[in-house]
Amino acid sequence: MTDTQGADTPLIAVIDDDTGVRGSLSSLLRAHGYRVATFAAPGEFLAWSEASQVSSLILDVWLESVNGLDFQQHLLDDGILVPLIVISGHGDIPQTVRAMKAGAISFLAKPVDNEALLAAVAEAVTMDNARRQKSSGLVDLRHQYEKLTGREREIMALVTAGLMNKQIAARLSLSDITVKIYRGNLMRKMQAQSLADLVRMAEDLGARDLSAKRYQPQP
Repeated sequence: MTDTQGADTPLIAVIDDDTGVRGSLSSLLRAHGYRVATFAAPGEFLAWSEASQVSSLILDVWLESVNGLDFQQHLLDDGILVPLIVISGHGDIPQTVRAMKAGAISFLAKPVDNEALLAAVAEAVTMDNARRQKSSGLVDLRHQYEKLTGREREIMALVTAGLMNKQIAARLSLSDITVKIYRGNLMRKMQAQSLADLVRMAEDLGARDLSAKRYQPQP
């Protein structure tokens, strides 16, 4: 079930086949201002239309339908990057190590300490907000990059690889002034304030020509 607080409120999902645990965790989280959705099995969560909006997933290890750690791996394999908090009534060191290596924020023993859970959820929400902001920024960055001409993209790749204008001109059989014009245009279109800005953008886009060498002799 899902509660109905404001859409801007962080949404937390709980997967646990124990009705009592789902209820107590839901009550705790809602009392601290979160929206909460609870599920008895991973399949229910995956079929849920709002799964992509979850800021944190609280996942029990011992589920009737599947091992929670196997489901954690399934999420990773499918590129679902929701911050995960693992809980278990029978946790051990190998399970904890496996969960943490796979990216879990925390591994908490049942009965779950309320303060520890709330701290882990707060950390998860912060991480999720940062991830979503970066993802949103990358979408905007790709839109800017798509506005570049083919030649501008080519020059951007070489500039951000460290080549100087003269080297780029020789490599592309252009004049120095033509390279400068292209470079100025692409800086404006990418809204880059400096070369360092442009390098960061190219790294995020995977658009650097790392095969180009700054001091490679030109023919």
